[in-house]
Amino acid sequence: MTVLSNVSRQSHDGPKLTARQQQILELIQSAIASTGDPPTRAEIANVLGFRSANAAEEHLQALARKGVIELVSGTSRGIRLRSDTLRSMNESRIKQFSLPLQSLAQLVLPLVGRVAAGSPILAQEHIDQTFHVEPSLFQRQPDYLLKVRGMSMRDVGIMDGDLLAVQRAKEAKNGQIVVARIGDEVTVKRFRRTKDLIELLPENPDFKTIVVEPGEPFELEGLAVGLIRGSMLM
Repeated sequence: MTVLSNVSRQSHDGPKLTARQQQILELIQSAIASTGDPPTRAEIANVLGFRSANAAEEHLQALARKGVIELVSGTSRGIRLRSDTLRSMNESRIKQFSLPLQSLAQLVLPLVGRVAAGSPILAQEHIDQTFHVEPSLFQRQPDYLLKVRGMSMRDVGIMDGDLLAVQRAKEAKNGQIVVARIGDEVTVKRFRRTKDLIELLPENPDFKTIVVEPGEPFELEGLAVGLIRGSMLM
């Protein structure tokens, strides 16, 4: 997904961060925006040139004490942005994205609304409108935009009303954020395939994992490759 740099400078009313803490916070935000996952301690250490992951851990603990992030024990990627940090990130995202003049646009993306049961996701009756979008917003070229409904992916910054940029695909790797069709419904979740079944994982503890048993109707519609705040396209 699109990497956004320098998108979350803390406001004058927010916690005061050191230059290194700000750098780590922006690294976390960029990783979530580009892959859907926060970085590991080892990845932070490698990118920023620390001698060990312990140094990264010390900075993360400081950010947690300042209330900017939350640390979740028991996982190497157990870093969550606090809701106010997400809001700051999202507001900055809106300012960073820009639509070019139509004559200069290179990507014309259909916006898919509600999908009728049993019909292709890009069927003409599902397309609400089209948008001309600057291709440099995306590392991987999307095929369409899907309006997000609900807050099941809140903790990776995907909110109700956002426009998810999707690249059509029929296969996914474990951990990727996908658009999937289960029976008559289309959903955005994190993909995980085990030996016996498929799991679609939410990024919000208020929602349950969707388990797709063998033989159940399931189809992968695409991979998430970017995110645009819906309000900027009005």
